[in-house]
Amino acid sequence: MKFFQRLGRSIMLPVAVLPVAAILSGVGYWIKTAAGGDNIVSTFLAAAGGALLNNMALLFAIGISIGMAKKTDGTSALAGLVSWLVITTLLKPDTVALFQGVAVGKVDAAFSNVENVFVGILCGLIGAWCYDHFKDTKLPDALSFFSGKRSVAIVTAGVSLVAAIILFFVWPFVYGGLVSFGEWIVTLGPVGTGIYGFLNRLLIPVGLHHALNSVFWFDVAGINDLNNFLAGQGTFGETGQYMTGFFPVMMFGLPGAALAMYMTAKTKRKKIAYGILLSGAISSFFVGVTEPLEFSFMFLAPVLYLIHAVFMGISMAISQILPVRMGFGFSGGFIDLVLGWTNPMAQNPWLIPVMGVFWFFIYFFVFYFFIKRFNLKTPGREDDELVDDEVSATGSKDDAYLVTAASFIEGLGGTANITDLDNCATRLRMEIDDVSKVDDTALKRAGAAGTMKSGGHSVQVVYGLNVQFVKDAMERLMSGEVTAPEPTTSAAASIAGDGTAATTVLTEEKTGDAAAPAVVSLRQPLDGEVVPLNRVPDATFAEEIMGPGVAIMPTGSLVIAPADGEVGATFDTGHAIGLTLDDGTELLIHVGIDTVEMKGDGFKTLVAKGDHVTEGTPILRFDRKKIMAAGFDPITPVVVLNNEDAKIEFR
Repeated sequence: MKFFQRLGRSIMLPVAVLPVAAILSGVGYWIKTAAGGDNIVSTFLAAAGGALLNNMALLFAIGISIGMAKKTDGTSALAGLVSWLVITTLLKPDTVALFQGVAVGKVDAAFSNVENVFVGILCGLIGAWCYDHFKDTKLPDALSFFSGKRSVAIVTAGVSLVAAIILFFVWPFVYGGLVSFGEWIVTLGPVGTGIYGFLNRLLIPVGLHHALNSVFWFDVAGINDLNNFLAGQGTFGETGQYMTGFFPVMMFGLPGAALAMYMTAKTKRKKIAYGILLSGAISSFFVGVTEPLEFSFMFLAPVLYLIHAVFMGISMAISQILPVRMGFGFSGGFIDLVLGWTNPMAQNPWLIPVMGVFWFFIYFFVFYFFIKRFNLKTPGREDDELVDDEVSATGSKDDAYLVTAASFIEGLGGTANITDLDNCATRLRMEIDDVSKVDDTALKRAGAAGTMKSGGHSVQVVYGLNVQFVKDAMERLMSGEVTAPEPTTSAAASIAGDGTAATTVLTEEKTGDAAAPAVVSLRQPLDGEVVPLNRVPDATFAEEIMGPGVAIMPTGSLVIAPADGEVGATFDTGHAIGLTLDDGTELLIHVGIDTVEMKGDGFKTLVAKGDHVTEGTPILRFDRKKIMAAGFDPITPVVVLNNEDAKIEFR
């Protein structure tokens, strides 16, 4: 699922530029129609908008290759472009005609539609994959010029060549099959129209909707719905039946969905969601260009996109039954509705806004319910580790972690002394070449809550729930990717040995401004025997280095929220969860000891960071027998992180 969430966020990069382009093209089309032909203004606006809309698939290839690559520097964007050029050039009709030894006019129509969103996404993924796997390639000295990032584009071209060969055989079969299927569903009346509407939306992500559209809108099967409507000829009561149902959904339904997504966005991300969703809603309503909205959730929350496709099918079928007839030259938006209102083929166009209001509320309430009920990752609700925007907008926090990381590296004896670096929920786990060089006092001054030396070369530095950011900063410093910034006054005081300042910085970074009450009254978060924290076979918890609390010997397998609050931290391994309760308490629930080494096997987090939970809400599920079979102790510490004098009482 995280792959699709990341893909959805990557798509937002190119999609963000489409609403303005759609409006420019739509206004240009409106002016052209109203003036009775092309003029300088309409031509200028249409060309400006078309520059992006007509190359949307190429934008996807570049945007996805940037978004899907790890720590990209732009090389992946070049790789995505290379992949696009290779595949689309090899599969364009002129090239295919040479392969097959036939005239261009004899080439399968499928190859005239190869520059589509599906191929764009495929090229972007190829570019990102090649960048991640070959950017550090080292070649022999004779070929050293092509080492590293220079090798990425070369490898991408080779992989794309293989992809083009596969598509050469597969693409005509898929495209032709859809055309044949479209010709068959024409015979099913309103049901067939509904199926067409459903499949039209369902095929948008892969760009194959054009195959179906050609059957119903143009003269492939003798229907020619779009051209007949624009010409004002055809059969009154029939012409337009394969376009009408798009209007209520595009003009009203999708804006209703946008409102639902905005209303359910996390408070701190509403501003970002607002910009994406409002521009998409305007584009959908006025021009009928829906991709900016649809791509904002089709990969982040595919169940919503399936619902959207079903609704489109229902709208198409209802429009044909009523009857309502309307057509478009550009798409099913307000501009085309106004232009087609007096068309002799238009029938009961006044019903379209009436139907639209109905669809607005249907979309709003259904989307709102599904997003909240199933915690869907629509814009503004993404997992924090996937949100790059906020990270880039908080450079001061990044600098603070880099300062801490630099101090930790120094306190651990330097980069060369750290042979392996990892982290769990609250601590750094390392292999140190010479443990005698580890300076516990310096580490504590830098923000560590404690240092554990478990024998041999293993060292653990206890930090807190934000340890992942410190670990990432250490890796960046150790690789030479960045240099440590100058510390701020408070950070400098901490490093210099000012104990008060160190405590302040540590509290601000880890726990925020609020402190836990002296007595924390909670519902027991999982079934089992409550035991003192000193029974935990791990000094970090037993000696209350992380904070005071209790432990539970679990008999059940479900962890629930012990009080109302917000999820403060989740982990890929699922073995722990952090909560910020409404009374200010910051709580860590850590299932088992050293269970991070199970790498998520037997654990499932049921909530996401930033979610507000109520007492009793299931937040984590685990397999106790699997933990014990793996040789780990399932005892579960429940620890208060922001008041060393707090006491937990279960009610």
